[in-house]
Amino acid sequence: MGRNLLMSSLENASFNILLQILFRCITFIINAWVIRNVGYEVIGIMNVRLLLLESTILFLSREPFHRACIGQRDEPSWKQIINQIWLSVPLSCVLSLVFVYIWLYMLPLGHPEHAIQYEFGCWSVALSCILELCSANMALVAQLFCFVKLKVILDTLHIFVRTILFLSIILYDRSLALVAFSVAQVGSIGVIVLAYYCFFYWYIKCKPLFAKGALKSRYLPNSVLEKLYSNMDDFNFTSLKDFLPKYLGSLNATFNKKLNTLTLSFAKQGVVKQLLTEGEKYVMSISPVMSFSEQATYDVVNNLGSLAARFVFRPIEDSSYFYFTQMVNRDLPLYKQDQNKIQESCIVLSQICKTVSSIGLIVLVFGLSYSQTLLVLYGGEAFVASGLPVQLLRSHCFAIVLMAINGITECYTFATMTSAQLNSYNYLMVFFSISFLLLSYGLTYILGPVGFIISNCINMIARILHSIHFINNKCKDTDYRPLNGLYVGKIFLCTLFVAGCICKISENKFFRHSVITHIAIGAVCLMFVLLSWAYENKALVIKTYRKFVGGKEEKISTD
Repeated sequence: MGRNLLMSSLENASFNILLQILFRCITFIINAWVIRNVGYEVIGIMNVRLLLLESTILFLSREPFHRACIGQRDEPSWKQIINQIWLSVPLSCVLSLVFVYIWLYMLPLGHPEHAIQYEFGCWSVALSCILELCSANMALVAQLFCFVKLKVILDTLHIFVRTILFLSIILYDRSLALVAFSVAQVGSIGVIVLAYYCFFYWYIKCKPLFAKGALKSRYLPNSVLEKLYSNMDDFNFTSLKDFLPKYLGSLNATFNKKLNTLTLSFAKQGVVKQLLTEGEKYVMSISPVMSFSEQATYDVVNNLGSLAARFVFRPIEDSSYFYFTQMVNRDLPLYKQDQNKIQESCIVLSQICKTVSSIGLIVLVFGLSYSQTLLVLYGGEAFVASGLPVQLLRSHCFAIVLMAINGITECYTFATMTSAQLNSYNYLMVFFSISFLLLSYGLTYILGPVGFIISNCINMIARILHSIHFINNKCKDTDYRPLNGLYVGKIFLCTLFVAGCICKISENKFFRHSVITHIAIGAVCLMFVLLSWAYENKALVIKTYRKFVGGKEEKISTD
């Protein structure tokens, strides 16, 4: 296969970061408007309760199949992979019935005036999850064959349709906020599913014409067509029927045994990982720890506090997981594999570790001095009057450093573990999840909402230590030490420390009198911090620039 996996992963990560910024900016503005015009309770129901239902169904039904199939392209047949990924649809139907029942009859709502819209919202979210999984097969194929720009276009379309539908209804009648959320959820997903099928219908129809040199288009230049169809000799789909499940004569032929085992391992892991990821929302929903208004306040601050994680870390992790699954064989020791691939993957891991760790430290240092500024600009003086939102956001800044390290180390760990190791790790994840939930519940009663963040930090530290142990053990028989990337440069750290001190002085002296001056000082300090990082990482900056601008597919060196 002639596709450049590293280049594809870099493009995917960069485009995802831009899309995350676009999407979060839109959500940021909409939430601010809803808070001022509709109320905190609705934000709490939408962003905590309904989105928790969506993430629960999707994560448990899609993630195990996607993670198992994405790293197994060369071993099972494509028919077996397609059959495997389609199993997520009936599973999502069963999970939807179970979780919608729990959300409607076992989790307290406390707001009878929202009951009808809430029920409509639960069923709509479930329907949107099932619809989305009907295109999971095509999303997998698109990622494996590096259709990066297709994903960018469809994600942009999803954001656009969702925003238009939501705003159209809520501007017509502010009391229908939950209905607007539900209609936007189903409508946008429906458009994406239809777009996937339309694209691959067109692509399959035109591929033979390109091979004959007879393909021309009024809408796409020849250079675009060349990129779409070149190096696609292994694209064996000849009809949309090839994307549908098919019985192959027996269960052993229809489904791959190894793929089933790997999927089951990820499914077990997915349950506990979901508890770890969304643990605080489950605690909020199940127990009377906070009211919907308090949940909405926590959610707003949590979203602001995790902007870096969602904008940068999550896209990098998703693209890195795909990259590592393609470069490293799960079932072989590193010294028995292609050393060119192993060297490249270890260098990439090291450089990503250095990059995300540096970003986390920048967010921490500047977040301590600019949390109050951001919250005042977002919600006004009344929003920060109690001091709790500022305390929450500053606590999040500490958590972001741990998120950065945990995300990429765990990403490599999951991408390179064998099925047996994944099964063993599931038991450890059960311990992590139970400990996290107990800590969340106990610390929240003692410390209030800040307890959620502290318990999450403790949990992430434990997971980071495990991932570091696994990676060091994985590389012990080689000369590669990818975790050295966690040590950021001395000049960068010194510049960051000085910048943090200057920004803290600026907050005490200028914030109350001139917010613009305070922000300007921070911008100048940030510029010097970024320049110091670029100076210490000149080789990485130059090579990344060449990858995107120069188009040179040169191998990343250890410098």
